Amino acid sequence: MSQPPEDDARESASFGFREVPAEQKASLVGEVFTSVAGKYDLMNDLMSGGIHRLWKDRFVSELRPRSGEAILDLAGGTGDIAHRISRATGGGARITLCDINAAMVEAGRDRLIDRGVLQGISWSVGDAETLPFADHTFDAATIAFGIRNVTRIPKALRDIRRVLKPGGRFFCLEFSNVDPAVEAAYDVFSFQVLPRLGQAVAGDAESYRYLAESIRRFPDRETFAAMIAEAGFRQVRHEALTFGVAAIHRGWRI
Repeated sequence: MSQPPEDDARESASFGFREVPAEQKASLVGEVFTSVAGKYDLMNDLMSGGIHRLWKDRFVSELRPRSGEAILDLAGGTGDIAHRISRATGGGARITLCDINAAMVEAGRDRLIDRGVLQGISWSVGDAETLPFADHTFDAATIAFGIRNVTRIPKALRDIRRVLKPGGRFFCLEFSNVDPAVEAAYDVFSFQVLPRLGQAVAGDAESYRYLAESIRRFPDRETFAAMIAEAGFRQVRHEALTFGVAAIHRGWRI
């Protein structure tokens, strides 16, 4: 006699320190970013003391975008990376900013229009696991502080590879595992200071508690590099930034 299906056999995913049904994670993450979209850039400055700007400058500098390239900026949020790529190429790159959250896309579009960036960037709402683009479309793909919010990271990495042209490059900027010397102080900031700051500035402590938890649940640098290689990328490398608080990962599609 066949056994009835068991609930605990269903696929699950981490949402911070909680395990939730995989099909629910995207909507839960969506609620977080819809809540914080209006204060996202201000909170980034407060959370990092402005250091995130230096990380992003370094990230785009190492990407080495060129005029005429088609570049996909995933989880593009409020447009920080897209703006830097546009500036680095004198507006000559064809940038597609794609984010699963419509509120973040709208905030990014408005912000770049306010900065006078009117050409060279198109906007798309889409899921990194099932990108709405044809095979071999882009010369490069970037994702900054977004991959850890994806439900099925290996699936997203494979789809990113799919939309890259042969020889295309993948660059990822993400929070990482900090050096032991700063771990205690980092924990105090993440779990005590950050939620209070989120409540005071954005009126939302829980979203920033989730963001801190999601960083801790993300794989360490070596594990994530192995995931990138498993997805089919070659010449995979990574480098730590600021005591390991963040890291740049890269790989090439052969």
